[in-house]
Amino acid sequence: MYEERPSRLAGAVVWTNTPVPGPGARPVLPDGCMDLLWNDGRLLVAGPDTHAYVPDGPPATWAGIRFFPGTAPALLGVPAHELRDRRVELADLWPTAQVRRLTGRIAAAAHPASALEEVALERAAPPDPELRRLVTALAEGRPVSATADELGLGARRLHRRSLTAFGYGPKTLARILRLRRALDLARAGVPYADTAARTGYADQAHLSRDVREFTGTTLSDLLRG
Repeated sequence: MYEERPSRLAGAVVWTNTPVPGPGARPVLPDGCMDLLWNDGRLLVAGPDTHAYVPDGPPATWAGIRFFPGTAPALLGVPAHELRDRRVELADLWPTAQVRRLTGRIAAAAHPASALEEVALERAAPPDPELRRLVTALAEGRPVSATADELGLGARRLHRRSLTAFGYGPKTLARILRLRRALDLARAGVPYADTAARTGYADQAHLSRDVREFTGTTLSDLLRG
């Protein structure tokens, strides 16, 4: 069972996922975010995805904190593009002794997800208002070029900053955020053609192509899952 709540860290979400009887693990869809994860005594980092990620191995209990897009690299000290489409041990990024202390601390906590949140609160860098405005504008469907102009960023600078913060360029981020808006509407029962029109796709076929590219399945199958 998946459960989440807003974090005390601005824009972040604290979540847990425990196995339940039924079909196998559901895919994790691209969302523009990165996560700090706890699983079976290990601390891991989920990098930014460009396609659906399907956990392997037997069902297991997970806890995590999902950071607002663009904020995790400053906390982790690693550019997002180095972690794109990867799950890595935190010990591969931070000193082993430091990770060992954190592992013991979280293992001893009554609620590992809350302990992860405390770690994030202690180590988070001040939010970058420019990046937050960029994410907000793209999430609302603003064009990348117009948003860059409003922020006073040239195309090359915006692309470099996006690779570091999000793991990919601003156009990919905009497409992923648009897909998330579309999935929210479709799950709410909005017809597919109307969903496509309301979220800026050329037509329903365009929406279907993006769903296939980012999730590896059809919109109908995705919603049934």
